[in-house]
Amino acid sequence: MSQCGRQLMFDGPGRYRICVRAEISAIYAKRLNDLTVTVELQEGQQPVTTLTGEVRDQTALMGVLNTLYDMGCPLLEVRRLGDVRPAEDASGRSRIK
Repeated sequence: MSQCGRQLMFDGPGRYRICVRAEISAIYAKRLNDLTVTVELQEGQQPVTTLTGEVRDQTALMGVLNTLYDMGCPLLEVRRLGDVRPAEDASGRSRIK
């Protein structure tokens, strides 16, 4: 199926990468849906923080984006990296988080 023919589903989990022009400490991870926080510092430039991880649905994504807005972090990029596959338990059965 072509990229244009695929329908995005926003009511399920997905992996996202969100970049902001700010330095965010990892202590804010709980407020940011437990996303992995990575800060890139380049001499002479403002820091860029990248948040990566699973977001359960579109509502949770909006919660993260609203928190970043409330913190005054200029948004650079929001990218959906793909669907989240359900984890499998020891028996090989899928389980949803």
